[in-house]
Amino acid sequence: MTRTLLAVHAHPDDESTSTGGILAHYASLGTRIVLVTCTNGELGDAPDGAEPFTPTHDPAQVAAHRLGELQAACRVLGVTDVELLGYHDSGIAAWEKPRGAFVDVPVSAAAERVARLVEHYEPQVVVTYDAENTAQHRDHQHAARVASAAFDLTGVAAKLYFKAHGRAYWERLVRVAASVGLHRDMPTGLDDVDRRITTTIDTRAVVDRKRAALLCHASQLNSSIAGRLPPAEFAEALGVEDFVRARDTTGSPVPETDLFAGLG
Repeated sequence: MTRTLLAVHAHPDDESTSTGGILAHYASLGTRIVLVTCTNGELGDAPDGAEPFTPTHDPAQVAAHRLGELQAACRVLGVTDVELLGYHDSGIAAWEKPRGAFVDVPVSAAAERVARLVEHYEPQVVVTYDAENTAQHRDHQHAARVASAAFDLTGVAAKLYFKAHGRAYWERLVRVAASVGLHRDMPTGLDDVDRRITTTIDTRAVVDRKRAALLCHASQLNSSIAGRLPPAEFAEALGVEDFVRARDTTGSPVPETDLFAGLG
């Protein structure tokens, strides 16, 4: 059986910051890695640092640049197939939504497109954001709803996972950031996240590839703590990735240390 993992992300760079560890880890084991990126990232920073809605920020040019960074990062991670849905970045909730924003696309319409990709690639495992995390970027939450609906539409994949950032993750990041003079507050509501985490993957053997992939997205690193961490500190903070198993047909016991547990 050829193992295939399909990850659904909102913007170019999310694949590296959120799941770069598992993508590189499973690619190193010979797994086919399919990345679905929902938007082109038009409302990210421009390569010269210009922020969205400023005079020198050109969304089309930003999108083209970010998609080039995405291709570079995917080569580093070992992603075998990249599928671009081409929706427009919605921006953060404080901004006025652009015309055609991803969050205004009906879940059913976008899910139908992702479902066709699931049927084509036949992944055993689908990974996306945590659909229950209301504090995240609105495109992330929408992508999670879309991926979940696509999973349910097809019945092809055996397991659906949500990326989780629990207390252990945040304690590592806050501690390591402070050690190099960076400040990050601890978020609230982590007990609820911890209760839902089912799966922890140690990706320290490939964490250098995760960091290298993140650095491919140079235009987006101005506000990134992870992007400013030296290699050793990056590995300490971001070398482990946690997940919530949201759907499962295998009956594999939890907690797990492998997304493909129960699949033979």
